[in-house]
Parts: sequence; C-alpha cells; structure tokens
Amino acid sequence: MIISLILFLAVRWLPGTPWNEGEIPLQGPAKENMMKKYGLDQPIHVQYAKYLWNLLHLDLGNSFIYKTDTVWQTIARGWPATAKIGAFTLLIAFSIGIPVGIIAALRQNSLLDYTVTFLATTGITVPNFAVAVWLVMFVSVKMDLLPTQGWGTWQHIVLPVVAYSLAPTSLIARFTRVSMLEAMRSDYIRTARAKGLAEPVVIMRHVFKNALIPIITLVGPLIPNLMTGSIFIENTFGVPGIGRHFVTSIFDRDYPVIMGIFMLVAVLFGLTYFISDILYTWADPRVRLTDRKT
Repeated sequence: MIISLILFLAVRWLPGTPWNEGEIPLQGPAKENMMKKYGLDQPIHVQYAKYLWNLLHLDLGNSFIYKTDTVWQTIARGWPATAKIGAFTLLIAFSIGIPVGIIAALRQNSLLDYTVTFLATTGITVPNFAVAVWLVMFVSVKMDLLPTQGWGTWQHIVLPVVAYSLAPTSLIARFTRVSMLEAMRSDYIRTARAKGLAEPVVIMRHVFKNALIPIITLVGPLIPNLMTGSIFIENTFGVPGIGRHFVTSIFDRDYPVIMGIFMLVAVLFGLTYFISDILYTWADPRVRLTDRKT
C-alpha cells in the first residue's frame, strides 16, 4: 500500500495529461469528457481509493492509449520478449560468474585473479547502454554479423543478451570471489582440512555452501531486475518488451500502464527477498526463521 501510494502520487504529479493538446489535439470539452470518463476529474484521494480497491481485486485497469487493452494485456504483450532476454542473461551470469569467482578465489593474488578482478570491475563500471552501442557499431555495422534491430530469430537475441549480461556476470563473479575468500579463512575450514577431507570436498561442501549467503543476497533483487527488462537495452535493439512499453507509457502519460509495471516490479522484488530469506536456512544451518526455546 505504501509503494502504491507513493507511485500513485508521483504519477499524478507528472506534468501534462494523457490528452494534452500538444500531443493529442483534443479541444476543451472533449478533453474534459475524457477526464471524466476515466475519473481524473475527481479528488486525488477518491482516485486512489478506487485504484486501491481495484488493485485488491487484481484489476490494474485499462490503458488510456490502447483503449481496447487492459494493463494485464499490455504487460503480457511485452513480457515474453523481456523474460526471454532476462532468462538467457541469468543463465549466462550464473554459469560464468560463479565458476570464475571460485577460480579467482582459489588462485588468490595470481595473474588470473588480477585479470578476473580487473575485468569484473570494468564490467560493473561500464553502463549497459554503452556496451550496447559498441556492439551495434562493431558487430553489426562494421562486421555485419548480427542485426541491430528487430525480433523473432535467435540472431536478434544475441546482442541484447551480451550487452545485458556483462554487469550481472561481473557482479556475481566479484561477490563469489569475496565470499569464497572470507569462507576459506574461517576456523571450520581449517578443521575440515585437518580431518583429512579431500580439497574438492572442502571447497564445494564447506567453503562454497557457506559462501552462498552474500551471493543469495545479491541474486535476490537481481532476478526481478533482469526479468522486467532494461529500458536502454530494449530501446537500443528494438526489443518489443516491457521496457519499451514503460517508456512509451511515460511519454503518453498512460497512468494505468505506468502503475501496473511499477507494481509488478515491486511484487517481484518482494517475492524474491522472501525466497532469499528461506534459502538462507538451507545455505547456513545457523540461520533460523523462528527462535527456538532452550
């Protein structure tokens, strides 16, 4: 409710209206009729009460611009493309970031460790839209290997996924390296080695599992962030995803679509944090969801 209230007020404070004369040439009476039709002529607290009542019934309303579509239909139209890019990005980030972070930790202060640290820091620092522009210039324009715009084939997925996955892959690698180094210095690791356990068993069963807590904390908000799309990536490569709908809805002052996408992101963040808290108990037996009486 707090998030919906903040978003509702912020959206209503945007300058202009969905039927601004400078964007859609409606005359005064026609514009007033549209405002009345969608209840925008009512006091702000009345509008919010109606929105909250509809939200409790999972009704996000209808788009002001695409009058025949509900907000759910607008989201559903862009969700497949965004989810596909997000899923491939997560797969690359996990499959590359975690092994690279583990190897860098096991080879601490070596040339490999320094190289991984430098590349990971660079990947985190460089914004994804800059990477997207470079990929378009060199891979698509100069080398003519992959298309710059469009959607529908696997060739259209490659560049957006590469540009989108650089930062999360680097971030996961950095966090994995630091978490592994911290776990490797713990007393229970020295005890496990003193018992004569094989090094692969010590690394995977004891070091890596106990290093998962910071990684889970990172991955929690990372998943909804990737699965709801990047505005810059989708606009650069012409991906018909949620990010493009979000930008269009802001320019068109399409209040229901803006609120719907924002609330979807908020719910996904809440769910992933909740799941992360549950996963803590699996990764570290010392973490408990409830207090136990002695």
